[in-house]
Amino acid sequence: MLEVRELCVWYGQAQALFEVSLDVQAGEMVLLQGLNGAGKSTLLRAIMGMNPYQKGVVCYENNSISDWPVHRRAQAGLGYVPEDRRLFPGLSVRDNLLLPLRRPDVPRLDRVLSLFPMLAPLLDRPAAQLSGGQQQMLALGRALMTAPRLLLLDEPCEGIAPVLVETITQALCRLKAEGLTLLVAEHHETLWRAADRVLTLTAGQISCLAVPHVLPTPGAP
Repeated sequence: MLEVRELCVWYGQAQALFEVSLDVQAGEMVLLQGLNGAGKSTLLRAIMGMNPYQKGVVCYENNSISDWPVHRRAQAGLGYVPEDRRLFPGLSVRDNLLLPLRRPDVPRLDRVLSLFPMLAPLLDRPAAQLSGGQQQMLALGRALMTAPRLLLLDEPCEGIAPVLVETITQALCRLKAEGLTLLVAEHHETLWRAADRVLTLTAGQISCLAVPHVLPTPGAP
């Protein structure tokens, strides 16, 4: 479904990605892990066409999208949830969910609320009044309202309460079971067992490929 070939990205004179290549097959959940500054967010932004200066090839569903603007990639079925979520804090939960749509779509809204039932009683509450975990569920739900076929997630479990991490993990596993393809930048161990593959980014390069069932248990010697 997704092919990235020899992708390089610069921020001014500083190079952030060095000839990164990867594939994501339809229905897979692939994790990107690496230290802060390794290039995970830059890679996801590059796939969405959000970096000002990059070279290489990005193919989606057998079409080169390297020259496509962000909105065309989104219309083609790429969904993206950035690490900072980019919600509209003054709008209600309902309005944040419906904002990507030209007209209200009750079935899509109901599906999001079935994945994240905690949001249902909060629909009239401003996004600014939600906890970090609730805001993350809202950001995920807003991306799902566009009915993506490939979902790019940047640290969806970072800095939120463990009980909400479990809720988000269960929702992502359910989406994968339903056939959604996911590329997730995440080092949280709860997603390791659900992933098909784990790619490690080191200093802007893919340095390691791991199969989740042979990953070491966190904390083990």
